[in-house]
Amino acid sequence: MEKTGSAAFIFEADTPWEDLGGGVKRQILGYDGQLMMVKVVFEKGAVGTLHHHYHSQATYVAKGKFEFTIDGETRVVSEGDALFKTPDIPHGCVCLEPGILIDTFSPLRADFLKK
Repeated sequence: MEKTGSAAFIFEADTPWEDLGGGVKRQILGYDGQLMMVKVVFEKGAVGTLHHHYHSQATYVAKGKFEFTIDGETRVVSEGDALFKTPDIPHGCVCLEPGILIDTFSPLRADFLKK
């Protein structure tokens, strides 16, 4: 059977970063066909442009402070807070203090794997 996902152990030092521009970069931490985990680093003032997708998404704020808008509601979230975005709901953010988000997607974001 062919493997369709990441290794069981993912080490930060061995995992490439993708520079998305505008003070945002991401690192894919692990995935299979059903689930993907991604670390996203934001500089202060960086914007996660309002968008939507068919994936369910849960986000954990590992560091920093963000102003998030989800389905028209805007709130400020900080380290230790979490967000849940249902499929096709518009969402985006502005980074208020340098930060790190841990995003999980179901199913995986195949578009993140295309080079």
